[in-house]
Amino acid sequence: MGSKNKLKRFRENETFHNVYQPTREELVDATYKLKGKWQSEVFKNNNPLVLELGCGKGEYTVGLAKRYPNKNFIGIDIKGARFWRGAKTAIEEDISNAAFIRTQIELVEYIFEENEVDEIWITFPDPQIKYQRTKHRMTNLQFLERYKKVLKPGGLMHLKTDSEFMHGYTLGLLHGAGLEVLYANHNVYKLEGSPEDVTEIQTFYENQYLEKDKAITYIRFKIN
Repeated sequence: MGSKNKLKRFRENETFHNVYQPTREELVDATYKLKGKWQSEVFKNNNPLVLELGCGKGEYTVGLAKRYPNKNFIGIDIKGARFWRGAKTAIEEDISNAAFIRTQIELVEYIFEENEVDEIWITFPDPQIKYQRTKHRMTNLQFLERYKKVLKPGGLMHLKTDSEFMHGYTLGLLHGAGLEVLYANHNVYKLEGSPEDVTEIQTFYENQYLEKDKAITYIRFKIN
């Protein structure tokens, strides 16, 4: 993507009513104004709140919002030029239960209050295969502790990935920590019984993986 196109998208994001771009200082140095108030002040309802972390172009956030109109969805990514597409689609199609936040995933506990979130989706994260990158894996124990702080008791976690490494790493970590794995599938498009919200919503890159006959995996689990 050219720099001019990126700048255009950044400027357009600033005009979107469904995009929030707090600074790090706003989150870390003070209590963020929307912390604990996403349902009441942004979505104007008391419906369950669902996050997609590392939302990319926002296709999954928008797809889930269309599929579940009685839930609120927020896609989070540091790259605003990517989720611009999802935010724009939500506005064009009048999808009022989808919003986007431009920030780093590790700041999630500064954005949401304890027990404010009902579910978290992690879709196609960078597996960070090299050992020295372990601290950046979005399902390592440090990240899970962050998610646990904002999730309601019994809240659901979802991991959908094309990485066999990420799938195996996460399963092993969950079992080792004694956490509850509700469902695991190492090839959701080939094995029967896969959840529809896993197979009927596809991202841009997921379609590319499927064209190459690459297996897509999924885990549903709890961390509290």
